[in-house]
Amino acid sequence: MKTTSIACAATIAFIGFSLAGGEGWTSDFAAAKKEAAGSKQDLLIDFTGSDWCGWCIKLKDEVFSKDAFKNGVKDKFVLVEIDFPRDKSKLSEETQAQNKELGEAFAIQGYPTIVLADAQGRPYAYTGYQEGGPEKYLAHLDELRARKEARDKALEAAGALDGPDKAKALIEALEAMELGEAVIASQYPELVEQIKTADPEDTTGFFGKLANQKRFADFQEKLQELAGKQDMDGAMALVDKTIADGGLESEETLKLMMTRALIFAEQGKLEDALKAVDAAKAFAPDSPIIPDIGKFRQQLDEALKNKDKDKDAGGEDG
Repeated sequence: MKTTSIACAATIAFIGFSLAGGEGWTSDFAAAKKEAAGSKQDLLIDFTGSDWCGWCIKLKDEVFSKDAFKNGVKDKFVLVEIDFPRDKSKLSEETQAQNKELGEAFAIQGYPTIVLADAQGRPYAYTGYQEGGPEKYLAHLDELRARKEARDKALEAAGALDGPDKAKALIEALEAMELGEAVIASQYPELVEQIKTADPEDTTGFFGKLANQKRFADFQEKLQELAGKQDMDGAMALVDKTIADGGLESEETLKLMMTRALIFAEQGKLEDALKAVDAAKAFAPDSPIIPDIGKFRQQLDEALKNKDKDKDAGGEDG
């Protein structure tokens, strides 16, 4: 991004007051990093859909707009709003391009997503809407900021090690932030390279995880394309092939199995959908998403009963 002149900077600052987040927020990511470095603060990045996302609007109204929040973060964070409004006229083309790039770089999956990052723009925590008002949200942010301190201490300790021990220490420092492999790969490339150098044989399995994450992301992209075309048969074939190829983590395989159930349900094949759900539950009975799977199964069961009732009623009428 080009260096901003004094006059242009003043214009950006003025326009910044009209951001959905309100006074004190900026949409210029590069300028925010520069400010954070100069003031020794972190970045609080709000990925939002300001004119359509209900939870985004709720978070702004209940937390971000309150004086208690503004006063509580002013010495800790530079506030950045990365907006994805339906009304694109609110943003310049440059800002839209920046926001799209950042959304991909930070692997944003939904809104609102709040990213806490250091002055270099490296994320150390993700969060979203939290109920309880500004005071509770500030306490939540303070808890998350502790991850950066733990990260920095762990990385310093790893610097004194060599070989696989160093790689393991670096991986533990990164994974403790709970960012996910895709974000680690895109936002901490220098540390990923250090891990590769320290453990070229990948005895930790770290790069195998990265490869699986990439493969799963590619699968999701292809699945979305097929779903957009309403090609349910093609989607099912893709899911079945990905499961058959193997090599994925248990939770990822479980998600694939549940995708089969969803496709069957979309096709109206409720009996097959129920069988797919039962197979998924049997595959990973201790998964944390089993309660949600159970709820989905109940919905399918009810839909099947209603379908049978309608069928019987139709037969009687005939």
